[in-house]
Amino acid sequence: MTPAARTQAAIDILDEVIAAARGGGAAADVLVARYFATRRYAGSKDRRAVRDLVYAAIRRAGEVPVTGRAALVGLARDDDGVAATFDGSAHGPAAIEHDEAAAVAGAVPDWLSRALSASGLAVADQAALVARAPLDIRINRLRADPAALATELGGEPIAGLPDALRLPTGTNVEPLAGLVEVQDAGSQIVTLAACAKPGQHIVDLCAGGGGKTLALAAAMDNRGTLLATDIDRPRLSRLPPRAARAGVTIVEPRLLDGGREAAALADWQGHADTVLIDAPCSGTGTWRRNPEARWRLTPARLERFTTQQRHVLALGAPLVRPGGALVYIVCSLLDAEGAEQIDRFLADRPGWTAEPLTLPAGRPRGEGIRLDPAHDGTDGFFVARLARPC
Repeated sequence: MTPAARTQAAIDILDEVIAAARGGGAAADVLVARYFATRRYAGSKDRRAVRDLVYAAIRRAGEVPVTGRAALVGLARDDDGVAATFDGSAHGPAAIEHDEAAAVAGAVPDWLSRALSASGLAVADQAALVARAPLDIRINRLRADPAALATELGGEPIAGLPDALRLPTGTNVEPLAGLVEVQDAGSQIVTLAACAKPGQHIVDLCAGGGGKTLALAAAMDNRGTLLATDIDRPRLSRLPPRAARAGVTIVEPRLLDGGREAAALADWQGHADTVLIDAPCSGTGTWRRNPEARWRLTPARLERFTTQQRHVLALGAPLVRPGGALVYIVCSLLDAEGAEQIDRFLADRPGWTAEPLTLPAGRPRGEGIRLDPAHDGTDGFFVARLARPC
């Protein structure tokens, strides 16, 4: 593919990404993969170059661009090399008109910028939300010696996380499946709030594919009981093979029926030492990996997330034994999903208290701790640990 043809391919893909963002369609990485699945002539360098153009344009435009061409024209305004590819050649885009509309540069949509600012995240720090994310891994101490594997792999150690490494972007970790898990340092840090120990009885209430479940199992030294639940069958189905590769045998996956979760969890009422809730959320802390997600979020969708969060908190609280703890996590930087949810929870449940947390990164926010890309170099998270009265 010529440079011009690569730019036109990026424009075509961006048209699909924009339509998907407006209509709730597939994610950008899926659309990129689909595009090249029917274009076998494109080599690996072509695919990489086109993907880089697509994501550069997505990261640059805070508001949803009108078209894919407008997104790339905006990128061309900042990059003479990209501008030169608008040459009107047979497979390339037409030349840019002098007064042609271009996507406006920005970190996030205006309404979200205001909401983040109101939640204590300065405008100057919001650009970090869409910067490129590093490659962090957690070494699985059930199957590998962290020190030995760290020496073998190289990479950078991450302060406060003896099982973590930051590897060069693009490192192929697939041959290490089971020995390591790809997991952002922030995700590893907030999981520490569970204070998981061998022999405990723990519930991972919104387990999904099991990233935090497997981290909990390693902290428990594969001893105790670990119930992993979710209402999403496809996501939860990924946990058993991952657990098998990781040598984890204490996990019981349990698929819940939405709206009937309490009945399915009756055998755990008042039994768990810790209930970890990695709640469904806006994902404002994970835009480094999914930058087009900020185009999908609306005030109405945010309200649905906060309603779901109140639901899972109400579902998890009765599972905690007297004297036990509930750990609430969201990969969001909005107070509506973090500090304000905890304030509401404590106001509605006399006797419950927020326990102080000491974590390797993050800063106090309300009754919890918040991590963000600008200050901590991790994905964004809010975490709080709540103790049930004895």
